[in-house]
Amino acid sequence: MRKDVEIVIENTNQKVHITPGLSLHDIARVFEIKLKHQILGAMVNNQLKELDYEIFTPKTIRFIDITHQAGMRMYQRSLFFLLQKAVRDIIPNSKVRIEHSVSRGFYCEIDGCNQSLELPLIFSICDRMREIVAADLPFRRDKVLTSDAVTIFQNAGYHDKAKLFISRPKLYTSVYYLNDISDYFFGSLVPSTGYLKVFDLVKYYDGMLLRTPKRFKPDEVEDLILQNKMFDIFQEYKDWVEILGVESVAAINEEVKKGNEGELIKISEALHKKKVASIADKIHSNADRVKVILIAGPSSSGKTTFAKRLAVHLKVNGLKPYNISLDNYFVNREDTPRDENGAFDFEALEALDINYFNNDLVKLLNGEEVDLPKFSFEQGKRFFDNTKLKIDNNGIILIEGIHALNPKLTPLIPNEKKFKIYVSALTSLSIDGVNRIPTTDNRLIRRIVRDFRYRGYSAFDTISRWESVRRGEEKYIFPFQEEADEMFNSALLLEFGILKRFAEPILQEVPSTHPEFDEAMRLLKFLSYFAPIADKEVPPTSIIREFLGGSTFSYK
Repeated sequence: MRKDVEIVIENTNQKVHITPGLSLHDIARVFEIKLKHQILGAMVNNQLKELDYEIFTPKTIRFIDITHQAGMRMYQRSLFFLLQKAVRDIIPNSKVRIEHSVSRGFYCEIDGCNQSLELPLIFSICDRMREIVAADLPFRRDKVLTSDAVTIFQNAGYHDKAKLFISRPKLYTSVYYLNDISDYFFGSLVPSTGYLKVFDLVKYYDGMLLRTPKRFKPDEVEDLILQNKMFDIFQEYKDWVEILGVESVAAINEEVKKGNEGELIKISEALHKKKVASIADKIHSNADRVKVILIAGPSSSGKTTFAKRLAVHLKVNGLKPYNISLDNYFVNREDTPRDENGAFDFEALEALDINYFNNDLVKLLNGEEVDLPKFSFEQGKRFFDNTKLKIDNNGIILIEGIHALNPKLTPLIPNEKKFKIYVSALTSLSIDGVNRIPTTDNRLIRRIVRDFRYRGYSAFDTISRWESVRRGEEKYIFPFQEEADEMFNSALLLEFGILKRFAEPILQEVPSTHPEFDEAMRLLKFLSYFAPIADKEVPPTSIIREFLGGSTFSYK
């Protein structure tokens, strides 16, 4: 007779005993676990597991729904597989490519489609998806020898997947099945297609946009917000990596294996240099009217290095850039707004003295001298140290900050005098065509490395703050992306292979006793796909040096 197993169900603070071999789905049913929305999976000892996972030893369990970031990822991955199945049913021998996130959805194209991707075909695919949802077909996962998985994917025409697993030395690989099709996914899926009732599929440029549920209102699909400029910059980068033949991780790993990483680093850096120079030229050609450059971007986008590189190119063009830090225009601490929890909200626009800032800008643009303020973060007060500023005739003011594209930051400055730039790491690389690389992962890994090396924060600290950082970006940065006159993609082709050896030991220190452990393990798994690359050929002016160190720019 087998001894009962003790488990802790964190959702209800229960400590109970179960028969060994009971699945998470059975546990949720037996103990009547109810969440606000449908249970999708569970954190078992702080690692994500699917609901068919069976318990044989003592565990701590926390069931999750779509409002948990891991639950949302499960839902999205499962939608990708559902879309793949529907497309294969409608267009045999074709396959979907999930390109990138844009307009609050996922832009997709179809390879092997000999007909125009117009509305009637998209309606047919969407209808087929809903039929499969109604059929409630299970997602089945098998663990197979990696050599067998390679054969499966080669036979299915998934050559990027096959190459990826050839280059990644693992004995076994998980293969998912949905009826007659197989695929691999970077992470877990929901139990069956019946869980995927909320989605939409619409025409978008030459492809289609897969619309997903709102995380905290999952009965509704995300609002469709046109992001034409964002789409263009994604497509430009995508076209570029396709020309180089390195649009997937497997392709990059092959180039590294051949010893070509130095050449690819040089090409990536040359592209950045060309883009920065092009933006500087555009500003210079409008120097008779443009007097203020505004640079915004989310955390760890590399906007600080971009601003410094832009300043160099502006000087080459005969302009004299003057940097003004928004940090020196914070209101005094007692006047700082508070968030919904009563804590100081330093990221709110109202945390800045907008009137004082604009009055200084107007004076500078009128040729007057200004006594620039400083701000003491220790005392929470503004002070002056006799720092004076007056702009020369060929001068141009450069302002970098999260609110830079918000029109409310500079209401006294005429639009024709402003040039607005949005900077972010917009990764167009794909793991294998279906498993896209989120831009937020790009920035999070950068930040983990930088925070550890220069700010004394562990990966646990950075990951635990990331959700709050992301909320601030959604509120204060992303709504103004399309206000930009220019967008700069700070992503570098080989940066994951370069960041890998710095990030992995930091992530391995996240304790398994904390909820952040699952995110650390997810990022470690992600980095495991990349061949390591030494940073010796990364130049000292590279954006990646802002995070690794070794830059010739000062960040004090």
